[in-house]
Amino acid sequence: MTREQMLAHLREANDVAREAAAHGHHPFGAVLVGPADRVLMRQGNIDTVHHAETELARRAAAAYEPEFLWRCTLVTTGEPCAMCTGTLYWANIGRLVYGYEEAKLLALTGDHPANPTMNLSSRTVLASGQKAVAVEGPFPEIEDELLAPHRDFWSR
Repeated sequence: MTREQMLAHLREANDVAREAAAHGHHPFGAVLVGPADRVLMRQGNIDTVHHAETELARRAAAAYEPEFLWRCTLVTTGEPCAMCTGTLYWANIGRLVYGYEEAKLLALTGDHPANPTMNLSSRTVLASGQKAVAVEGPFPEIEDELLAPHRDFWSR
C-alpha cells in the first residue's frame, strides 16, 4: 500500500467517524482494506467499550480466514487503544495504519469520562506479541483533518 493509498483510506475512515458522530456515537472510524487495496468493511465507534477498531476486527475474524486477514490492513483515524490493538492482533490482521497519536486525542478529550485514554502506544502492545504486525502512522499532514470531528464532540 502506497502512502497515497494510506492517506485515501484514512480519509475514508474519517468519513466513517463523521457518520458515527452524526448518529451520536464517538467520532472514530475504521476500514479493513484487503490485499487488492479494496475496502472490505467499514465500522464506526459505538460506545466506550465497542470501539470501531475492535468491532471491525471481530467482524473480520468472523468473516475471513486468518491467513487472508494477515494480508489485510486495518486503517483507523486515531492510534488504537490497547483493547483495539489486542483485538487486531488476535484477529490476525497483518497491518495497522493510523492517522494521529493517542496523545493528540488526549489533548482534546482531557479526562472525559467516556474516553479514558491510556498512555500505551499500539507499537508497544504489538511488540509484546509473537507476530510482527506492521504499523504505519501517524500522518501529520492530515492530523488536523482527522481530529476535526473530535473538537466539538468532546466539549458537549
